[in-house]
Amino acid sequence: MAQFNMPSLGADMDAGELVEWLVAPGDAVERGQIVAVVETQKGAIDVEIFESGTIVELLVPVGEKVPVGTTLALLRGPGETDEQVREAHAAAPERAPAPPDRDPRRLSPRARKLAAELGVDEATLEELHQTAPGGVVTGEQIEAAARAQAPTAKPAAATAMREAVGAAMARSKREIPHYYLAHTVDLEPALQWLEARNAERPIDARLLPVTLMIHAIARALVEHPTLSGFWREGFVAGEGVHLGVAVALRGGGLVNPPIRHADRLELDALNKAILDVGTRARAGGLRASEFDVATITVTNLGDRGVDTVFGVIVPPQVAIVGLGTVRRRPWVVGEAVVPRRLIELTLAADHRASDGHTGARFLARVDQLLQTPEVW
Repeated sequence: MAQFNMPSLGADMDAGELVEWLVAPGDAVERGQIVAVVETQKGAIDVEIFESGTIVELLVPVGEKVPVGTTLALLRGPGETDEQVREAHAAAPERAPAPPDRDPRRLSPRARKLAAELGVDEATLEELHQTAPGGVVTGEQIEAAARAQAPTAKPAAATAMREAVGAAMARSKREIPHYYLAHTVDLEPALQWLEARNAERPIDARLLPVTLMIHAIARALVEHPTLSGFWREGFVAGEGVHLGVAVALRGGGLVNPPIRHADRLELDALNKAILDVGTRARAGGLRASEFDVATITVTNLGDRGVDTVFGVIVPPQVAIVGLGTVRRRPWVVGEAVVPRRLIELTLAADHRASDGHTGARFLARVDQLLQTPEVW
Protein backbone atom coordinates (compact mmCIF):
# COMPACT_ATOMS: atom_id res chain seq x y z
CA MET A 1 0.00 0.00 0.00
CA ALA A 2 1.18 3.50 -0.83
CA GLN A 3 -0.10 6.72 0.67
CA PHE A 4 -0.13 10.28 -0.62
CA ASN A 5 0.39 12.60 2.36
CA MET A 6 0.15 16.35 2.85
CA PRO A 7 3.71 17.49 2.10
CA SER A 8 5.69 20.12 3.92
CA LEU A 9 5.97 23.07 1.55
CA GLY A 10 8.31 25.13 3.70
CA ALA A 11 10.10 25.00 7.02
CA ASP A 12 7.37 27.13 8.61
CA MET A 13 4.38 25.16 7.31
CA ASP A 14 2.36 23.00 9.69
CA ALA A 15 -0.88 22.63 7.71
CA GLY A 16 -2.35 23.19 4.25
CA GLU A 17 -5.77 23.47 2.64
CA LEU A 18 -6.65 21.14 -0.21
CA VAL A 19 -7.91 23.42 -2.98
CA GLU A 20 -8.36 21.00 -5.87
CA TRP A 21 -8.01 17.33 -6.76
CA LEU A 22 -6.66 16.67 -10.27
CA VAL A 23 -7.25 12.91 -10.09
CA ALA A 24 -10.11 10.60 -9.16
CA PRO A 25 -10.40 7.04 -7.79
CA GLY A 26 -9.38 4.56 -10.45
CA ASP A 27 -6.89 6.91 -12.13
CA ALA A 28 -3.39 5.61 -12.79
CA VAL A 29 -0.70 8.04 -11.62
CA GLU A 30 3.04 8.26 -12.18
CA ARG A 31 5.70 9.48 -9.79
CA GLY A 32 6.13 13.25 -10.26
CA GLN A 33 2.62 13.77 -11.65
CA ILE A 34 0.73 16.78 -10.29
CA VAL A 35 -2.34 15.39 -8.53
CA ALA A 36 -3.57 18.19 -6.27
CA VAL A 37 -3.40 21.90 -5.49
CA VAL A 38 -2.74 22.94 -1.88
CA GLU A 39 -3.18 26.42 -0.43
CA THR A 40 -0.52 27.58 2.03
CA GLN A 41 0.56 30.94 3.36
CA LYS A 42 2.82 31.14 0.31
CA GLY A 43 -0.10 30.71 -2.09
CA ALA A 44 -1.61 27.87 -4.14
CA ILE A 45 1.01 25.18 -4.85
CA ASP A 46 0.86 22.32 -7.36
CA VAL A 47 1.63 19.09 -5.50
CA GLU A 48 3.25 16.05 -7.10
CA ILE A 49 2.85 12.45 -6.04
CA PHE A 50 5.94 10.47 -5.12
CA GLU A 51 4.70 6.97 -5.85
CA SER A 52 3.29 5.37 -8.99
CA GLY A 53 0.09 3.35 -8.77
CA THR A 54 -3.69 3.59 -9.02
CA ILE A 55 -5.80 5.91 -6.88
CA VAL A 56 -8.02 3.83 -4.58
CA GLU A 57 -9.63 6.55 -2.48
CA LEU A 58 -9.39 10.29 -1.86
CA LEU A 59 -9.52 10.74 1.91
CA VAL A 60 -9.57 14.52 2.23
CA PRO A 61 -12.28 16.59 0.52
CA VAL A 62 -11.64 19.83 -1.30
CA GLY A 63 -11.69 22.77 1.11
CA GLU A 64 -10.40 20.88 4.15
CA LYS A 65 -7.34 22.11 6.00
CA VAL A 66 -5.16 19.33 7.43
CA PRO A 67 -1.78 19.07 9.16
CA VAL A 68 1.41 18.18 7.32
CA GLY A 69 1.75 14.39 7.09
CA THR A 70 -2.00 13.73 6.89
CA THR A 71 -2.87 10.96 4.43
CA LEU A 72 -4.70 12.57 1.52
CA ALA A 73 -5.20 9.54 -0.73
CA LEU A 74 -4.59 5.80 -0.92
CA LEU A 75 -2.79 4.15 -3.83
CA ARG A 76 -2.79 0.58 -5.06
CA GLY A 77 0.46 -0.90 -6.30
CA PRO A 78 1.02 -3.91 -8.58
CA GLY A 79 -0.55 -7.09 -7.22
CA GLU A 80 -2.66 -5.28 -4.62
CA THR A 81 -6.43 -5.01 -4.38
CA ASP A 82 -8.48 -2.08 -3.20
CA GLU A 83 -9.62 -4.10 -0.19
CA GLN A 84 -6.07 -4.88 0.85
CA VAL A 85 -5.12 -1.22 0.62
CA ARG A 86 -8.10 -0.09 2.69
CA GLU A 87 -7.49 -2.78 5.31
CA ALA A 88 -3.83 -1.82 5.65
CA HIS A 89 -4.80 1.84 6.03
CA ALA A 90 -7.46 1.00 8.63
CA ALA A 91 -4.87 -0.86 10.67
CA ALA A 92 -2.50 2.12 10.63
CA PRO A 93 -2.77 5.02 13.12
CA GLU A 94 -5.52 7.49 12.30
CA ARG A 95 -4.55 10.74 10.62
CA ALA A 96 -4.51 13.90 12.69
CA PRO A 97 -7.86 15.74 12.70
CA ALA A 98 -8.19 18.96 10.73
CA PRO A 99 -8.23 22.13 12.81
CA PRO A 100 -11.94 23.09 13.36
CA ASP A 101 -11.48 26.62 12.22
CA ARG A 102 -14.33 27.15 9.76
CA ASP A 103 -18.01 26.56 9.12
CA PRO A 104 -18.47 22.89 8.04
CA ARG A 105 -20.62 24.02 5.09
CA ARG A 106 -17.53 25.91 3.88
CA LEU A 107 -17.15 28.42 1.15
CA SER A 108 -15.59 27.15 -2.05
CA PRO A 109 -11.80 27.51 -2.23
CA ARG A 110 -12.22 29.59 -5.39
CA ALA A 111 -14.45 32.07 -3.55
CA ARG A 112 -11.98 32.34 -0.67
CA LYS A 113 -9.06 32.78 -3.07
CA LEU A 114 -10.84 35.56 -4.99
CA ALA A 115 -11.80 37.27 -1.74
CA ALA A 116 -8.20 37.13 -0.54
CA GLU A 117 -6.92 38.57 -3.81
CA LEU A 118 -9.43 41.44 -3.68
CA GLY A 119 -8.94 42.14 0.03
CA VAL A 120 -12.45 41.19 1.18
CA ASP A 121 -12.25 40.56 4.91
CA GLU A 122 -13.40 37.36 6.61
CA ALA A 123 -16.42 38.94 8.30
CA THR A 124 -17.80 40.28 5.02
CA LEU A 125 -17.18 36.98 3.27
CA GLU A 126 -18.99 35.07 6.03
CA GLU A 127 -21.94 37.45 5.84
CA LEU A 128 -22.21 36.82 2.10
CA HIS A 129 -22.03 33.10 2.76
CA GLN A 130 -24.81 33.16 5.32
CA THR A 131 -27.18 35.23 3.18
CA ALA A 132 -26.49 33.74 -0.28
CA PRO A 133 -29.05 31.21 -1.61
CA GLY A 134 -27.75 27.77 -0.71
CA GLY A 135 -24.61 29.37 0.69
CA VAL A 136 -23.23 29.82 -2.84
CA VAL A 137 -21.29 33.08 -3.16
CA THR A 138 -20.67 34.32 -6.70
CA GLY A 139 -17.63 36.10 -8.02
CA GLU A 140 -19.78 39.15 -8.77
CA GLN A 141 -20.85 39.36 -5.12
CA ILE A 142 -17.25 39.20 -3.94
CA GLU A 143 -16.16 41.85 -6.44
CA ALA A 144 -19.02 44.11 -5.32
CA ALA A 145 -18.04 43.63 -1.67
CA ALA A 146 -14.43 44.49 -2.54
CA ARG A 147 -15.50 47.74 -4.20
CA ALA A 148 -17.69 48.61 -1.22
CA GLN A 149 -14.90 48.19 1.34
CA ALA A 150 -12.05 49.34 -0.88
CA PRO A 151 -10.94 52.23 1.38
CA THR A 152 -10.32 49.91 4.33
CA ALA A 153 -9.70 46.58 2.60
CA LYS A 154 -6.75 44.56 3.84
CA PRO A 155 -5.14 42.14 1.34
CA ALA A 156 -5.52 38.97 3.39
CA ALA A 157 -3.36 36.73 1.21
CA ALA A 158 -0.49 39.22 1.16
CA THR A 159 -0.82 39.74 4.90
CA ALA A 160 -0.72 36.00 5.57
CA MET A 161 2.39 35.60 3.43
CA ARG A 162 4.07 38.60 5.04
CA GLU A 163 3.34 37.08 8.46
CA ALA A 164 4.77 33.73 7.33
CA VAL A 165 7.93 35.36 5.98
CA GLY A 166 8.24 37.47 9.12
CA ALA A 167 7.91 34.43 11.37
CA ALA A 168 10.57 32.52 9.43
CA MET A 169 12.97 35.46 9.46
CA ALA A 170 12.41 36.09 13.17
CA ARG A 171 13.23 32.44 13.86
CA SER A 172 16.30 32.74 11.66
CA LYS A 173 17.66 35.77 13.53
CA ARG A 174 16.79 34.22 16.89
CA GLU A 175 18.31 30.78 16.30
CA ILE A 176 21.05 31.23 13.70
CA PRO A 177 24.35 32.92 14.69
CA HIS A 178 24.83 35.02 11.56
CA TYR A 179 28.14 36.47 10.46
CA TYR A 180 28.38 39.00 7.63
CA LEU A 181 30.98 39.78 4.97
CA ALA A 182 31.05 42.24 2.06
CA HIS A 183 33.31 42.29 -0.98
CA THR A 184 33.53 44.81 -3.83
CA VAL A 185 33.82 43.15 -7.24
CA ASP A 186 35.06 44.81 -10.42
CA LEU A 187 32.49 43.68 -13.00
CA GLU A 188 34.02 45.57 -15.93
CA PRO A 189 35.71 42.52 -17.52
CA ALA A 190 32.60 40.36 -17.15
CA LEU A 191 30.21 43.02 -18.45
CA GLN A 192 32.41 43.90 -21.43
CA TRP A 193 32.57 40.22 -22.35
CA LEU A 194 28.81 39.89 -21.89
CA GLU A 195 28.03 42.94 -24.03
CA ALA A 196 30.22 41.65 -26.86
CA ARG A 197 28.53 38.28 -26.71
CA ASN A 198 25.01 39.71 -26.55
CA ALA A 199 25.69 41.97 -29.54
CA GLU A 200 25.84 38.85 -31.70
CA ARG A 201 22.53 37.49 -30.41
CA PRO A 202 18.87 38.28 -31.01
CA ILE A 203 17.25 40.25 -28.18
CA ASP A 204 15.30 37.29 -26.80
CA ALA A 205 18.46 35.19 -26.53
CA ARG A 206 20.65 37.70 -24.71
CA LEU A 207 22.14 36.78 -21.35
CA LEU A 208 21.31 38.73 -18.20
CA PRO A 209 24.15 40.23 -16.14
CA VAL A 210 22.80 38.41 -13.07
CA THR A 211 23.26 35.12 -14.92
CA LEU A 212 27.02 35.64 -14.95
CA MET A 213 27.05 36.39 -11.25
CA ILE A 214 24.89 33.40 -10.32
CA HIS A 215 27.05 31.18 -12.51
CA ALA A 216 30.17 32.32 -10.66
CA ILE A 217 28.47 31.90 -7.27
CA ALA A 218 27.31 28.37 -8.11
CA ARG A 219 30.75 27.31 -9.30
CA ALA A 220 32.45 28.80 -6.23
CA LEU A 221 30.06 26.90 -3.96
CA VAL A 222 31.36 23.59 -5.32
CA GLU A 223 34.70 24.50 -3.76
CA HIS A 224 33.10 25.72 -0.51
CA PRO A 225 30.42 23.10 0.30
CA THR A 226 29.92 24.18 3.93
CA LEU A 227 27.98 27.18 2.60
CA SER A 228 25.56 25.05 0.58
CA GLY A 229 23.38 22.80 2.71
CA PHE A 230 21.20 22.66 5.80
CA TRP A 231 21.48 22.83 9.58
CA ARG A 232 19.52 19.93 11.07
CA GLU A 233 21.01 19.24 14.50
CA GLY A 234 24.30 19.54 12.64
CA PHE A 235 25.39 20.48 9.14
CA VAL A 236 24.05 18.40 6.25
CA ALA A 237 25.65 19.11 2.88
CA GLY A 238 23.29 19.61 -0.04
CA GLU A 239 23.13 16.90 -2.67
CA GLY A 240 24.17 19.34 -5.35
CA VAL A 241 24.17 23.11 -5.61
CA HIS A 242 20.44 23.93 -5.74
CA LEU A 243 20.59 27.69 -5.78
CA GLY A 244 17.45 29.48 -4.59
CA VAL A 245 16.60 32.80 -6.22
CA ALA A 246 14.70 35.20 -3.97
CA VAL A 247 11.60 36.47 -5.80
CA ALA A 248 9.45 39.30 -4.43
CA LEU A 249 5.79 38.67 -5.22
CA ARG A 250 3.57 41.44 -6.53
CA GLY A 251 1.01 41.04 -3.76
CA GLY A 252 3.68 41.02 -1.08
CA GLY A 253 5.83 38.26 0.34
CA LEU A 254 8.90 36.39 -0.79
CA VAL A 255 9.74 32.93 -2.12
CA ASN A 256 13.05 31.35 -3.12
CA PRO A 257 12.49 28.69 -5.81
CA PRO A 258 15.62 26.68 -6.61
CA ILE A 259 17.64 26.27 -9.75
CA ARG A 260 18.67 22.65 -9.41
CA HIS A 261 22.32 21.80 -10.00
CA ALA A 262 23.02 25.40 -10.95
CA ASP A 263 26.76 24.68 -11.02
CA ARG A 264 26.30 22.21 -13.88
CA LEU A 265 24.31 24.49 -16.18
CA GLU A 266 25.82 26.30 -19.13
CA LEU A 267 25.10 30.01 -19.33
CA ASP A 268 22.18 29.73 -21.74
CA ALA A 269 20.46 27.03 -19.69
CA LEU A 270 21.07 28.96 -16.48
CA ASN A 271 19.70 32.17 -18.02
CA LYS A 272 16.55 30.31 -19.06
CA ALA A 273 16.16 28.75 -15.61
CA ILE A 274 16.46 32.13 -13.87
CA LEU A 275 13.74 33.63 -16.06
CA ASP A 276 11.56 30.54 -15.64
CA VAL A 277 11.56 30.40 -11.82
CA GLY A 278 10.86 34.13 -11.57
CA THR A 279 7.95 33.97 -13.99
CA ARG A 280 6.39 30.90 -12.39
CA ALA A 281 6.83 32.25 -8.87
CA ARG A 282 5.00 35.49 -9.69
CA ALA A 283 2.25 33.58 -11.52
CA GLY A 284 1.73 31.14 -8.63
CA GLY A 285 3.06 28.25 -10.71
CA LEU A 286 5.62 26.73 -8.34
CA ARG A 287 5.46 23.03 -7.52
CA ALA A 288 5.58 21.36 -4.14
CA SER A 289 8.90 19.72 -4.97
CA GLU A 290 10.48 23.17 -5.33
CA PHE A 291 10.13 23.99 -1.64
CA ASP A 292 12.79 23.04 0.90
CA VAL A 293 15.15 22.09 -1.95
CA ALA A 294 17.34 25.19 -2.26
CA THR A 295 20.68 24.69 -0.52
CA ILE A 296 21.52 28.42 -0.50
CA THR A 297 19.71 31.58 -1.58
CA VAL A 298 20.78 34.56 -3.68
CA THR A 299 18.92 37.83 -3.14
CA ASN A 300 19.36 40.43 -5.85
CA LEU A 301 18.26 43.99 -5.15
CA GLY A 302 20.33 45.55 -7.90
CA ASP A 303 17.25 46.73 -9.76
CA ARG A 304 16.06 48.56 -6.63
CA GLY A 305 19.03 50.89 -6.44
CA VAL A 306 20.57 49.71 -3.15
CA ASP A 307 24.33 49.45 -2.95
CA THR A 308 24.51 46.65 -0.40
CA VAL A 309 22.06 44.04 0.88
CA PHE A 310 22.76 41.81 3.88
CA GLY A 311 20.23 39.01 3.72
CA VAL A 312 18.68 36.95 6.50
CA ILE A 313 19.39 33.23 6.16
CA VAL A 314 16.39 31.14 5.10
CA PRO A 315 16.22 28.22 7.57
CA PRO A 316 17.29 25.46 7.42
CA GLN A 317 19.83 26.82 4.92
CA VAL A 318 23.17 28.07 6.23
CA ALA A 319 23.96 31.01 3.94
CA ILE A 320 22.54 33.73 1.70
CA VAL A 321 24.37 35.81 -0.90
CA GLY A 322 23.36 39.40 -1.63
CA LEU A 323 23.82 41.38 -4.85
CA GLY A 324 23.61 45.17 -4.89
CA THR A 325 23.37 47.66 -7.73
CA VAL A 326 26.11 47.85 -10.37
CA ARG A 327 27.63 51.35 -10.12
CA ARG A 328 30.27 53.13 -12.21
CA ARG A 329 32.87 54.31 -9.69
CA PRO A 330 36.57 55.21 -9.45
CA TRP A 331 38.75 52.09 -9.21
CA VAL A 332 42.48 51.54 -9.18
CA VAL A 333 43.71 49.49 -12.13
CA GLY A 334 47.49 49.18 -12.16
CA GLU A 335 48.76 52.65 -11.37
CA ALA A 336 45.72 54.53 -12.66
CA VAL A 337 42.37 55.46 -11.22
CA VAL A 338 39.72 54.71 -13.85
CA PRO A 339 35.91 54.46 -13.96
CA ARG A 340 34.76 50.86 -13.59
CA ARG A 341 31.44 49.14 -13.04
CA LEU A 342 31.48 47.69 -9.52
CA ILE A 343 29.09 45.66 -7.40
CA GLU A 344 28.88 44.92 -3.68
CA LEU A 345 28.72 41.17 -3.10
CA THR A 346 27.71 40.12 0.42
CA LEU A 347 27.46 36.92 2.39
CA ALA A 348 25.45 36.17 5.52
CA ALA A 349 26.32 32.71 6.84
CA ASP A 350 25.65 30.43 9.80
CA HIS A 351 28.66 30.42 12.15
CA ARG A 352 27.81 26.88 13.25
CA ALA A 353 28.50 25.57 9.73
CA SER A 354 31.33 27.85 8.56
CA ASP A 355 33.45 30.80 9.63
CA GLY A 356 34.65 34.12 8.27
CA HIS A 357 37.77 32.56 6.76
CA THR A 358 35.68 30.22 4.64
CA GLY A 359 33.26 32.98 3.72
CA ALA A 360 36.05 35.33 2.66
CA ARG A 361 37.66 32.67 0.47
CA PHE A 362 34.28 32.00 -1.15
CA LEU A 363 33.72 35.69 -2.00
CA ALA A 364 37.25 35.99 -3.34
CA ARG A 365 36.69 32.96 -5.56
CA VAL A 366 33.49 34.46 -6.98
CA ASP A 367 35.45 37.63 -7.74
CA GLN A 368 38.20 35.63 -9.42
CA LEU A 369 35.76 33.79 -11.66
CA LEU A 370 34.09 37.03 -12.75
CA GLN A 371 37.41 38.42 -13.97
CA THR A 372 37.75 35.77 -16.67
CA PRO A 373 34.27 34.74 -17.93
CA GLU A 374 35.74 33.85 -21.32
CA VAL A 375 37.40 30.73 -19.90
CA TRP A 376 34.30 29.25 -18.28
